[in-house]
Amino acid sequence: MRAVVYDTVGATPEVRQVPRPACPPDGVVVDVAATGVCRSDWHAWRGHDPVPLPHVPGHEWSGTVAEVGPEVPSGAAGFSVGDRVTAPFVLGCGRCAWCAEGNAQVCPDQQQPGFTYAGSFAEQVVVHAAATNLVRLPEAVDLVAAAALGCRFATAFRALTGVARVQPGEWVVVVGCGGVGLSAVMIANALGARVVAVDVSEAARARALELGAAVALPAEEAAAAIHEVTGGGAHVGLDALGSPTTLDTSVRALRRHGRHVQVGLLLGDAAEAPVPWGLVVGQELQLFGSHGMAAVDYPAMLAMVADWRLDPARLVGCVIGLDDAGAALAAMDDPSPAGGGMTVVSLAPR
Repeated sequence: MRAVVYDTVGATPEVRQVPRPACPPDGVVVDVAATGVCRSDWHAWRGHDPVPLPHVPGHEWSGTVAEVGPEVPSGAAGFSVGDRVTAPFVLGCGRCAWCAEGNAQVCPDQQQPGFTYAGSFAEQVVVHAAATNLVRLPEAVDLVAAAALGCRFATAFRALTGVARVQPGEWVVVVGCGGVGLSAVMIANALGARVVAVDVSEAARARALELGAAVALPAEEAAAAIHEVTGGGAHVGLDALGSPTTLDTSVRALRRHGRHVQVGLLLGDAAEAPVPWGLVVGQELQLFGSHGMAAVDYPAMLAMVADWRLDPARLVGCVIGLDDAGAALAAMDDPSPAGGGMTVVSLAPR
């Protein structure tokens, strides 16, 4: 099959012929219809997140089942060849206590396509433990739009619904309006919250307003402005970027008893970023981490997509072919201004 491969950190990704993947007994092989180009793939390519080499990137995708392992349930409760599917970027083992509780996103034996094994920049990708991880897509959900769900959109959805538990009428501040942040703006607005979007980029702020933000503010001294706009601070703050500055802004923007959710990864030295603990203790703030979303939680999100309360297709900016995927990944060395939309690789049906 054709796949995008790089042999060493930072080497030019190129399309080449590789063996088709073997189907695991408890898993499936999927014909990839579309796959997103995500900054997490860029981090791995640049060596910030070690991966086995040579490597095929890609971790957010949609497609149809091509082969089913003998241990996968079939029929209405299982999966069959031809089913339209997607999966989270974190695949639980399906055997541990965390998976049994519906928390595969923190499975200690998790696998991640595009990181721990070959990903979806290819004509086929494998899903292990399909009964735990595979998600059937409603016919109303377009396959290109579905490729936006597995990482950025689903991560934002669970951060707001499952972790922060956003309520209608609450103020939600989203700091960093890239893929996760713009998804969070759209989702929070659909949940009935009032959204303040914060970003250094004017283009990103404008896009956030288009997607439902009530207010968009530049990053400089945003916390003070948020307290004025919201009448005392946000109920929920979400750091969608992951930096000491964006974390600090989100926490300081909260009202008393506010909830901060850390979604953006803080890498390297930033992982030790300070937190204003005086505010956390004195105002009884709550701090949460949020890492993806398990397959068991997808139905609520897909229902909102199917009835148009959420439209992830609005986040897609560019659709390219597999031959251009490596160049799109490398282009993230010099990213265009935020707000331009995510790039999706579409694979022509065979």
